[in-house]
Amino acid sequence: MISSINSQPTYNYHSCRDEFNNYPNTSFESNVKVLLGALSTKASQNYSFYSHSSNGIYALFLCRGDVNSSTCQSCVSYAGQDITTRCSSNTTAIIWFDECMLRYSDANFFGAGETSPAVLMYNVGNTTSPEEPNFGARALMNGLIEIARGTDMLYKAGTWSGDNGSEVRYGLVQCTRDINVTSCTNCLEKSMTRAIQCCEGKKGWRVLAPSCIIRYENYSFFQPPSLPPPPPPQPQPPLPQPLPDNAAVDEITSVESLQFTFSTIRAATDNFSNANKLGQGGFGIVYRGRLSNGQEIAVKRLSTNSGQGDVEFKNEVLLVAKLQHRNLVKLLGFCLEGIEKLLIYEFVPNTSLDHYIFDSMKHADLDWGRRYKIIGGIARGLLYLHEDSRLRIIHRDLKTSNILLDAKMNPKISDFGMARLFALDQTEGSTNRIVGTYGYMAPEYAMFGQFSTKSDVFSFGVLILEIVSGQKITSFQDTQNAEYLLSYAWRNWKDGTASNLIDPTLMKGGPKIEMMRCIHVGLLCVQENVANRPDITSVLLMLNNDSVALPLPTQPAASFMQGNVGSSKLLQLDSNCGGTNYVASITEELSPR
Repeated sequence: MISSINSQPTYNYHSCRDEFNNYPNTSFESNVKVLLGALSTKASQNYSFYSHSSNGIYALFLCRGDVNSSTCQSCVSYAGQDITTRCSSNTTAIIWFDECMLRYSDANFFGAGETSPAVLMYNVGNTTSPEEPNFGARALMNGLIEIARGTDMLYKAGTWSGDNGSEVRYGLVQCTRDINVTSCTNCLEKSMTRAIQCCEGKKGWRVLAPSCIIRYENYSFFQPPSLPPPPPPQPQPPLPQPLPDNAAVDEITSVESLQFTFSTIRAATDNFSNANKLGQGGFGIVYRGRLSNGQEIAVKRLSTNSGQGDVEFKNEVLLVAKLQHRNLVKLLGFCLEGIEKLLIYEFVPNTSLDHYIFDSMKHADLDWGRRYKIIGGIARGLLYLHEDSRLRIIHRDLKTSNILLDAKMNPKISDFGMARLFALDQTEGSTNRIVGTYGYMAPEYAMFGQFSTKSDVFSFGVLILEIVSGQKITSFQDTQNAEYLLSYAWRNWKDGTASNLIDPTLMKGGPKIEMMRCIHVGLLCVQENVANRPDITSVLLMLNNDSVALPLPTQPAASFMQGNVGSSKLLQLDSNCGGTNYVASITEELSPR
């Protein structure tokens, strides 16, 4: 519900920190009130966001992206009066309402992208649809995050409805506009991870952080945007056409709609010339090509003796065509003529991760910031496959050569020929045909053919250790000995010398504590006991939240060695949100200033 100028905004929560050493400090209080008054003036001038500093005090406000100027001004004015009353003895304060948020501090926080303190609020009622957290909340909110990061306002609200359209869900994501796109994305994704851990299965929830807000409800709480008139109809372009990033899965009605002719691809690759050869794998050769419209493509030409028959080929086509995520390579189409089987992908210019991380010259281009970004991107791609796509998908062949890097060195998981689809309630399976790459395969899969999302997590743990060390899993070399990377990592972990695993080129750049945490998470992922390995949701939480205490790892699989968020307290709020009772928890992640 949208408040009018005369109504009091809907209070959510506030946080007061850093008390005065000499209380009271009337000068500070007076300066704060003057500064907050200036913010209120800006709100009355049709500003929906404004940041300003004066007399060593920093403050900003952010109004919800859909509220009008009068509602924004009313909320900011009320918030300025309310917070100075609630936090009169504090130098740092933040307050959240439904319609706006406001904060101030004697420390400069502009552009910092802060995610703490975080408030988690949820409807005490459970959802009525067991599968809806995957299809509803996650799909809706992740889609909104993807769109919001590309908007000037760093804001997006939208809806999702079930297959029968009877149940509508509403979501909103927004960042303060003092931070950049990367910080906004990190804040929203970290908040989403918190929401999944705290509140999945609830009818409604929200996460309030200093730099971003996410909210999910089973009732409408925002004003839908006014829509421009529809454009005139355009002529239907000839097939095939690449799928847009936000294409719905249901739009792919048949494989044939993505089919290229062999003559088209032969011309695009200059008759599959060696000059266009990008690489070669177990199933064939990959070529670079250019379509007649100028679009660059990568063509995977399957060898006739590769062992991948029609079943695997159709599996990859049907599967990858339905996957849409920025950390997955995009399938544009295919060709099936005679003995020729071709898969046409988007062209990813920086080839695969193994060409960088294991190259004696190129691996220096991957500083810690880029490596950490690659680790996080792979994890988000796996989260989509395991939890957020319409079916649970096990990749089964996750390795450095199947991680492609785009122009900005963002990772994209590729090669789904070995992937297996699960029903949403299915968690594991088995096969008599063991496929994959030795060293990356989990022991239960390599020995018994049993695979699950945890077998992908095992492979991801190997990837983490390879990325941190810059060494291959099966041919790790230290200065004195040759042994498997997992055995070396475990031996040094036990001896308290895990830093020996870190690539020497990283030692002078990047936070060592972050590298050590990645080693810790990697070892947790490669534990022999499947039950001891974290799922990918927990892995993301561990990587993104350094306040999460990590359990001690156990010894990695012998066969491969041989040949709650922070401290939190629950609070019952008096307010009703949309006529439903909410519970909130406040997570304080204090860091030195």
